[in-house]
Amino acid sequence: MVLEIVVANSFTSVQPACHDDESSALMQFKDSFAIHKSASLCDPKVLQWKSHGVNSSNCCLWNGVQCDGKTGHVIGLDLSSSCLFGSTNSNSTLFNLVHLQSLNLADNDFNSSEIPVAVGKLLGLTYLNLSHCFFWGQIPLEISHLYKLSHLDLSFNHNENVHSIISKFRSPNLGSLLQNLTNLEVLDLSGVDLSSRVPDYLANFTSLTYIMLSDCELQGEFPSGAFQLPNLRILDVSSNGNLKGYIPDFHHKSPLKELKLGGSGFSGGLPSSIKMLDSLDLLDFQDCNFSGPIPSSLGKLTQLTFLVLSENSFSGHIPRSFQNLTRLTKLVLRYNPLFGPIPSLSNLTNLNLLDFSDNQLHGRVPQSLSNLMNLETLYLHSNKLNGALEFDMFFRMKSLAYLDLGRNNLSLLFSKGNKNVTSSKFKLLALESCNLSEFPYFIRHQNELERLSLAKNQICCEIPKWMWKTSIDTLVSFSIEDNLLTGFLPVALPWVNLLTFGVSFNRLQGTLPIPPPSIVFYNVSNNLLSGEVPIMFCNLSSPYNLDLSNNTLDGNIPECLGNLSSTLYVLNLRNNFFKGIIPKICNNKASNLRIIYLSYNKLQGQLPRTLSNCKMLEGIVVSNNQLSDVFPSWLGSLPVLKLLILQHNGFYGVIEKPKGYIGFPELRVLDISFNNFTGELPSHYVSSWNAMKAIDPHPFTYLGVIFNFTVPKTALYQDKIRFTITITTKGVNRYYGAIQDIFAFIDMSSNKFEGEISTLFGNLKSFRSLNLSNNMLTGCIPSSLGNLTELESLDLSQNNLSGEIPQQLKQLMFLASFNVSYNKLTGPIPQGNQFSAFESSSFEGNPGLCGDILFKKCGDLEPLSLPPSAFEKNDDLESMFKLDWKFVLIGFVSGLVVGVALGDMVIIRRHGWLVKMQCKRRRRRRYQRN
Repeated sequence: MVLEIVVANSFTSVQPACHDDESSALMQFKDSFAIHKSASLCDPKVLQWKSHGVNSSNCCLWNGVQCDGKTGHVIGLDLSSSCLFGSTNSNSTLFNLVHLQSLNLADNDFNSSEIPVAVGKLLGLTYLNLSHCFFWGQIPLEISHLYKLSHLDLSFNHNENVHSIISKFRSPNLGSLLQNLTNLEVLDLSGVDLSSRVPDYLANFTSLTYIMLSDCELQGEFPSGAFQLPNLRILDVSSNGNLKGYIPDFHHKSPLKELKLGGSGFSGGLPSSIKMLDSLDLLDFQDCNFSGPIPSSLGKLTQLTFLVLSENSFSGHIPRSFQNLTRLTKLVLRYNPLFGPIPSLSNLTNLNLLDFSDNQLHGRVPQSLSNLMNLETLYLHSNKLNGALEFDMFFRMKSLAYLDLGRNNLSLLFSKGNKNVTSSKFKLLALESCNLSEFPYFIRHQNELERLSLAKNQICCEIPKWMWKTSIDTLVSFSIEDNLLTGFLPVALPWVNLLTFGVSFNRLQGTLPIPPPSIVFYNVSNNLLSGEVPIMFCNLSSPYNLDLSNNTLDGNIPECLGNLSSTLYVLNLRNNFFKGIIPKICNNKASNLRIIYLSYNKLQGQLPRTLSNCKMLEGIVVSNNQLSDVFPSWLGSLPVLKLLILQHNGFYGVIEKPKGYIGFPELRVLDISFNNFTGELPSHYVSSWNAMKAIDPHPFTYLGVIFNFTVPKTALYQDKIRFTITITTKGVNRYYGAIQDIFAFIDMSSNKFEGEISTLFGNLKSFRSLNLSNNMLTGCIPSSLGNLTELESLDLSQNNLSGEIPQQLKQLMFLASFNVSYNKLTGPIPQGNQFSAFESSSFEGNPGLCGDILFKKCGDLEPLSLPPSAFEKNDDLESMFKLDWKFVLIGFVSGLVVGVALGDMVIIRRHGWLVKMQCKRRRRRRYQRN
């Protein structure tokens, strides 16, 4: 073996030269990749490798290569963040380095190739780091053969191009992978889709110091013994919603420094013995299922700097012992049912974030909070805090930049003589529902505001002119909704980076203020704004929500608004005076539009056919206009359409069968009332209304849209907009500010539909309301409607329906409104259950109906002198004719009046009996067909 003498810093050491075969293997490995310096902040170490020149062939001197001091074999290779790009496989010369003990290829791009199974040949490995490498596919079982491993890191191999992460772990599972790796000290599989249980034997791996399994799709119950591993420093199983578990009792002190369970399914209470974890620096239980009181013993964990217990079901008071956690920098308890006063926290002078929002805390805001001089963020919103609060205390907190006091019952007091006003620089100021009657004067001095909310106060009169000169370059969100503001808005909004603008529910006048192109959320609804929509709105770059509803705007809807559908989620122009035709919305197929509201305007013409390009569209609301068109059956091609409301227009003609379309499989609400539709009810669509067939109330959500966007220099901002509709149900126009996804409603009333009601309607079991009134329907009421067990309102009035009211309707226990008036129904009204609560007006206009509610008994009207088998034997019209003339003849013998009267009674009774028999026959035929 050739030895080289290396002299450095006056010390002489003998550095062995590497073996030629290993040098060659490294060079071939290097040459199999491209160097992409732009891929990340990286250092291309391999560019220093040379195969020729003085000392260049000695790979032991190469950057990232470590050799054994005695044998010269390559035992370590660290090419992390080396700008490598390309695929790899088991033929790679890398796996010829059989003496490797440490391999680190982290933070390179292996282009969605799989981890080569040949990694199992490197049996001497104690350290393996393949994190952030864009690997994809199956983790090879051969890794389980590397029994000497003490450090295994395969984390975060997410590939945005293929929308997948490393391994679906179909085989092996986590247990198979780890079964031989009993020497592990560090296990990091964060972000790997394991879809597996955590093996119980993990609690026996006593060498483990780090367990990091966040966002791994873990299932089953986490072994509680793992919490008590003697050398464990970090345990992170966060973001595993299907992973269950509980916190065990601790009988010995633990070296744990970080415990992260946030976003998992852990539940139960926190034991008081948690105080034994006295080395804890970070405790994160956000968004779990914990309940019960927060133990006061948490106050003994005096090393804590980060404590997050938010989004659980912790109850009771905030422990006063938190006063002892003097090292805390973050304390987050939001979204719990905690109650009682805010305890003194004056000793927590290192706090920079305090979040007690969305609880049930009451009492006053303690003045002692002003002692927290390092506090940057204070969130107390959405509680029951009350009383007068002098705002000057917040000016004394020199670091405070983010303050939210909204949605309490506070009354803020401002002192205009405070000299600290100009020195305090807020970035977020939310004073919603704080009993303000005017704009707080100090805001005029704020030039760094990013978000300002003064919504839901009693601020009156005009917006002060100085407001339009405040934080011109920084403001991204402005909300003064639900106040008493009048006056005029500026022609153009001054904030150049504004993203959200909300001034709804005021009394503002004038024209629409032109937003900057950056606007994402623009809501000026429920004001007195007038004029046309300025053409400059077409310059918006990425609007998500545009709400101009409930004003007095007029003119045509600008054609160019249709071009915004590639980013626009919600377009709301309802209840104005817009005229002309609806512009071509969704001209291109790259549309994000979810719902469009155009109701209560003066629009004419047809629905634009381009709407069929809006494949994400969930709602179309164009009621109360002057549209005139046949039913746009092409809307059936919209796969996720849930709301279709065309009422009070001039739609006409027969609703044809869908031709090649899906037929509204997700539809929940259909309102085509008060139009001029003819022909039979569109029963041909019913079989495809799959969303109306299922009853699944747990869990339910509300129809709406959620969109996210990033607020510069702050964080991800999320907005939720629930769909709203006004429909007629139970005989009353009702506004629904939220619609449950299990809600199903159909209104086809006030048209010219004829024919029978299909029994198929009985399959739509999630129906809440069905209105077919004021048509020309004939035949019987289908007994299958008795299957609609969720039905609350049924209106079949003002038709030509005949036969009896089916007894099966008594099964509709939630039926609160029922109307079959002005038909040709006969026979007894069902008795009992909810039918006893209906008024007589529900049945009037049906001479053949009888029952207690009509004060009309349903007794046997047959006279005793009639032959007992007359009606049974004579089933045809001829025999009925003969029978009736018998009574006419009796009239000549016994008296004309009596005979004719008896004849009339028999004719009425005979007619009801005939209709009843016809209905029974029809039901039998339908049953046989189905």
